[in-house]
Amino acid sequence: MTHSSCLFEPWLKFKTPIVRQLAFCIASPNIISSLPPELHLTFSFELHDDAFWKNCYLNYQSRLAELDVNPEPLMAFMANIKSTRLGIRFETLLWFWLQDNPDEKYHPYRLIKHSLQQIDGAKTVGELDFLLLNTQTNQIEHWEVALKFYLAEQHYQLPFWYGLNREDTLQKKLQHFTRKQFQFTNVIGYTIQKRFAVLKGQLYLPLCQRYPIPHWVNRHRRLGRWGSKFPQQEMYHLSRHEWIAPNPLPPETAPTLWWRNDLYCNKDLTLFYMFRQPNLIYINVKCSQFKLHSVTF
Repeated sequence: MTHSSCLFEPWLKFKTPIVRQLAFCIASPNIISSLPPELHLTFSFELHDDAFWKNCYLNYQSRLAELDVNPEPLMAFMANIKSTRLGIRFETLLWFWLQDNPDEKYHPYRLIKHSLQQIDGAKTVGELDFLLLNTQTNQIEHWEVALKFYLAEQHYQLPFWYGLNREDTLQKKLQHFTRKQFQFTNVIGYTIQKRFAVLKGQLYLPLCQRYPIPHWVNRHRRLGRWGSKFPQQEMYHLSRHEWIAPNPLPPETAPTLWWRNDLYCNKDLTLFYMFRQPNLIYINVKCSQFKLHSVTF
C-alpha cells in the first residue's frame, strides 16, 4: 500500500469546506485504477489515470485559491441543489468546474450538455451526466460520474465490495456503467467517440486485513478501514458533507465520545474509519465456514 506521505491530497490545504470538497472532486484519483478482469464489458468505457486528475487540479489551483478567499460564486452555484444526496453534490461540484472555464483557461473541455435525457417515445431510456468536446483532441466525450463508498468483505474480490445499502455493490455499479449508462453512440447530433467513468469516493478494508488487495484497487489514494471495534486512537465524527472532504479541525476540537454507524477520522486526517455496530453483524453458515455479513440498514 502506498505510504501516506506519498499521497497527493492537495484539498487539505484549503480553509473553506466547500472549496476543499471541490478540490477533492477534481484532484482525487478514481477509487479503482483499472477495470477488474471479472467485469464483462457490454459497452466499453475507460477510466482517467491518476496523472490526468493531478493535471486537472494543477491547472485549476489558482482558481481554487481565489474561491478559498471568495467562495460566493461556488456557494451560489451549489445553492441550486435540491437533493441532499452526496452523489448529486459530487456531480454538481464537477459541473461547476467544467463550466467555470473562461476561454478554456483551466481545462480543454467545452461543456455541451449536462444531465441529457434520452427518450424513446414515452419512455426515458437513459441519461448522460456530461457530454463534452475535448478541444485538444476534437473528440466528443461522454462522462458518467459517481461518488461511492464500498466496504470489502470475504476475499476482497469484485462481488464482495458492499455499499452502506447492501443492494449497492461495486460490481453492480460497474455493470450499470457498461450495460446501460454507456449504451449511447449518437446524441443530439453528436457522435460519441470516448466514454469515461469518473468513480470517486473511498474504499474501506476490514480492520483486520487478511487478504491481498486486488490489483485494480487504486493504491495511490487513501484507503479507509471499517469494523465494529473502537480504534485505540482518538477519533472525530464526520458530518455527511465531510465524507467528500473533511473540514479543518480547530485546535480545541474534542474527540468523539459516542459512536454510531457512521464515518470517523483521526485528528491528522490520516485514518478514515467506517464504524458498524456489532448488533448489525450476523453469522451466515455456508459451506461449513463462518462468514460475516452486515445486515441491511
